[in-house]
Amino acid sequence: MNTKLSRIVHITPHLGGGVGKALCALVEASDTNFFQHIFLLIERPEKTQFLDKLIALGGELIIAPNAEQVEELISSADIVQIEWWNHPAIFKFICEQRMPPMRLLVWCHISGLHTPVIPPMLIEVADSFLLTSPCSFLASSIASLHDKKKEKISVVSSGTGLSTLIHRSNSLDPKLNAGYIGSFNFSKLHPNFVQYLAAVDIPDFQIRVWGDEINRELLIKQCIKSGKPYLLNFSGYTMDVANALSTLNVFVYLLNPAHYGTAENVLIEAMSAGLVPVVLNNPAEMCIIEDHKTGLIVSSPSTFSAAIEWLVNYPEERQKISNNAANLVNKKYTSSKIGRAMELNYRKVLNKKKHTINFRSLFGSDPAEWYLVCLDKIDIRKKINNSDFSHFSLLDKTKGSMQHFLSYFPDNPRLQKLANLLLDTNEI
Repeated sequence: MNTKLSRIVHITPHLGGGVGKALCALVEASDTNFFQHIFLLIERPEKTQFLDKLIALGGELIIAPNAEQVEELISSADIVQIEWWNHPAIFKFICEQRMPPMRLLVWCHISGLHTPVIPPMLIEVADSFLLTSPCSFLASSIASLHDKKKEKISVVSSGTGLSTLIHRSNSLDPKLNAGYIGSFNFSKLHPNFVQYLAAVDIPDFQIRVWGDEINRELLIKQCIKSGKPYLLNFSGYTMDVANALSTLNVFVYLLNPAHYGTAENVLIEAMSAGLVPVVLNNPAEMCIIEDHKTGLIVSSPSTFSAAIEWLVNYPEERQKISNNAANLVNKKYTSSKIGRAMELNYRKVLNKKKHTINFRSLFGSDPAEWYLVCLDKIDIRKKINNSDFSHFSLLDKTKGSMQHFLSYFPDNPRLQKLANLLLDTNEI
């Protein structure tokens, strides 16, 4: 007996980074007897790493389709799944494209705790709205919703461990090998990263870092100013995360308290490799780490220094935390967990009737309106007063920032005017 496959059409600007990895994990664990995954990429991809893997797993890719193709895809879809973050291409696509009636599931890849916020109207029109971390329930746009509307919200983490196993010796290594992999952009990395590291009073303490070139020179200058010029060992950008992690036993993951992340994929990968994570007491990280059980949670340079010294002095305890961290990931953050959770939500949404959604009426018709709908006005006041670290996201060049929107709509007068109000012109 032939079973009709339910067609899930994913709408995403690209398949890079954590989103690409998460969707590969979903397709890998999906029941091919019931679900067919089609990926509508709004833009032509620059990198093909996850595209090739999705195709190998049985996913279907449609890249930069025309308006007629989009209408046909949406009409034939049993469920439309928007991979949501405040990318300008997403707004342009859903607000300018004619959309047939649909069942809508949104998988949200930002926390919404700061800019960018989660638009509450998107939650209201979705049949199912999935967060990637429970920390997002603290976001004002979700906390203020009526309880009935919150019923459609649930959490499906997009984080998974390494697909490549790292073999380590059971013997304790008395030497602490610490490192960091990720962005050097201060919208994600803590702006006082070097200050935290410099507080450690251990001879020859150094951490190895892999990442882009953004802020590298500034970080080097900060190390020199701290009197510890060799505090950071820059190892360039790497696609081979498993190999980089294999050289470490401690993962120093100190992020901006106002960062946009949720699932924190590289943190989960590090834990799966048996590294002991040291994180700040930020909401997203605290949803993953249990202090002194699966990692160490710190709150200041002095508590970070104490944590590092404790890891050096108690290697047996470090080993216990290492084992706990790896076991947690193996139980909780797996492709099969993602697959089962998503399919449960798919089956619920399939019981809904298709309905028409006018995204233009929700978000407006102008890029300036699209930008503002995800802007936290409190963050703007903090930028003006320079009172905390939330303003770094406003100065980013990507991640739905003003500069990102300007790169898509450089001639839009309202956006230009707004940019001049929000940012200093020499920062644009």
